[in-house]
Amino acid sequence: MSITFYQYPKCGTCRKAKKWLDDNGISYEDVHIVDNPPSKEELKSFYEKSGLELKKFFNTSGKKYRELGLKDKVKTASEEELLDILASDGMLMKRPIVTDGEKVTVGFKEETFDSTWK
Repeated sequence: MSITFYQYPKCGTCRKAKKWLDDNGISYEDVHIVDNPPSKEELKSFYEKSGLELKKFFNTSGKKYRELGLKDKVKTASEEELLDILASDGMLMKRPIVTDGEKVTVGFKEETFDSTWK
């Protein structure tokens, strides 16, 4: 199983997730989410496979999210608009995003990683 791990090196949650993957002997391709963000098409695929609401892909605690005033926009924007916004800047995405092409997790919860990636 080939796993892609979209992360931001300064993100504490990403470091915890990376440690979990390493501790569990799971190999992955490490992708810097800001330097090489997933495309709109990739995000749409992640969203569809994750079973999560699209708004769960937003880093709501991020400075950029607040600067752009996205809190209200996320409630009313169309799926297309939300995907465009997300794809515009890796800092707007909740991280890490982990995928093997079939399954997708967003953020890091040990229980979710245990059930999805072990």
